[in-house]
Amino acid sequence: MAAIRSLSRAKPLHSLYFHKLQFFSSQTIIHQQIQNTPPLPDLVNDISRVLSDYRNPHHELELSLNAFSSRISTNLVEQVLKRCNNLGFSAHRFFLWAKTIPGFKHSVESHHVLVDILGSSKQFAILWDFLIEIRDSQSFQITPEVFWIVFRAYSRANLPNDALRAFSRMEEFGVKPSIHDLDHLFYVLCKRKQVKHAQQFFDKVKHEFTPTVKTYSILIRGWGDIGELSEARKLFDEMLERKCSVDLLAYNSLLEAMCKGGNVDEAYKMFVEMRSSGTKPDAFSYSIFIHAYCEANDLHSVFRVLDTMWRYNLSPNVFTYNCVIKKLCKNEKVEEAYQLLNEMIERGVDPDAWSYNAILAYHCDHCEINMALKLISRMEKDNCMPDRHTYNMVLKLLVRVGRFDRATEVWESMEKSGFYPSVSTYSVMVHGLCKKRGKLEEACKYFEMMVDEGLPPYSSTVEMLRNRLLGLGFLDTIEILADKMERSTSCSIQELANAMRGDKPFRRSRSEDSELESE
Repeated sequence: MAAIRSLSRAKPLHSLYFHKLQFFSSQTIIHQQIQNTPPLPDLVNDISRVLSDYRNPHHELELSLNAFSSRISTNLVEQVLKRCNNLGFSAHRFFLWAKTIPGFKHSVESHHVLVDILGSSKQFAILWDFLIEIRDSQSFQITPEVFWIVFRAYSRANLPNDALRAFSRMEEFGVKPSIHDLDHLFYVLCKRKQVKHAQQFFDKVKHEFTPTVKTYSILIRGWGDIGELSEARKLFDEMLERKCSVDLLAYNSLLEAMCKGGNVDEAYKMFVEMRSSGTKPDAFSYSIFIHAYCEANDLHSVFRVLDTMWRYNLSPNVFTYNCVIKKLCKNEKVEEAYQLLNEMIERGVDPDAWSYNAILAYHCDHCEINMALKLISRMEKDNCMPDRHTYNMVLKLLVRVGRFDRATEVWESMEKSGFYPSVSTYSVMVHGLCKKRGKLEEACKYFEMMVDEGLPPYSSTVEMLRNRLLGLGFLDTIEILADKMERSTSCSIQELANAMRGDKPFRRSRSEDSELESE
């Protein structure tokens, strides 16, 4: 355990941090000169760390931020807000603090990002106070786009009635709602399967607005997503009665509803009628059937549809390709998956991380280490950067089979490629190493690195590491780790110090459980 003790004697992170504060405060750069200068990544990291560490309402956040005032620019503020999208209260205080700097003015983007942050953090009271303040002060013109963000936030929080009330409040803020705003409201509700609320509101207000084919298509697709084909068909018929010009979007919405409802044959009949009536199918029309056949595990029909698409010079989008690649891997047809990946590139469709991850999951499940590492190298050559899931899958495999040397190589390559390990990535290493004989010291090393980065570990990670150390009698190491956690500038890490000592019960969140299972 010597390595653990040497790490714990290293210069505390907070002392290095305050040294940086003194450095920045000594600068005399004129604010106007750097207003449009791209911010240094280190500066974004430092300010983001302050917002994370000083998230308690009683913390003197503004005092700590003052050292950065001479370096603040519009671009910097936007980047910090985007980085701190889970720190609603701190982000709001940072926004208000920046506003007090002479000569500084927030961008439209910063206003939108803050509204999104407050909504995502479920701090709706602060959100409405913020909107009222900028309305009354006339410091920013509230647009329909701001309300679209609010609709989405309420829908994500499973508060559809509040999203509907937000629509009704638009005129309070000088925004006259239009059919486009109604479409956005219905879209976010239907996306979260809250279509019944959307339908009830539609029935209530459809005489005040003039619904378009897009409005109907959104609702039709929403009913299809929850398997209510009869409701989707009813809306399609209503659209015809209203003499709406039925376009390709409307047809595709009904076709998708039919396929999701299990009526693929009936959908195909409509597809044929659609073509004969002069409505030309697009790539999405065909993709609806590809997804339906993938769901039915009918790969023969999948490739029959793909062949037809290529005959008409149409290409599926990356989402549809990924669906087929994943299905091929599930059916042990990894060579065909590679062929499809190559075909995507040849046809000008850029694969994303999920395209590669689907194949990578196959290699990891079959303990094919060389193939997995070769695929990661190919991702980088194809200009598709590996993501959190990519690294987590490979690291988990390497630790599980005992290839610790290769795991170290992958970890070092992550940092060189500019990927910053997340909590889940550190947890993969700590959990995996804890289960290996003689690797507990390395597990502690990764745990300390996570704490030094200011990343609060999962409670299950703290519990597992503590139990392993306790079982082997390393009580001193438990105390060293707990002391290090207690000295962290992160409140969340400080709170977990008591759990490491055994003074507080462990509490797992549902998101933590699902996160660990998915990795």
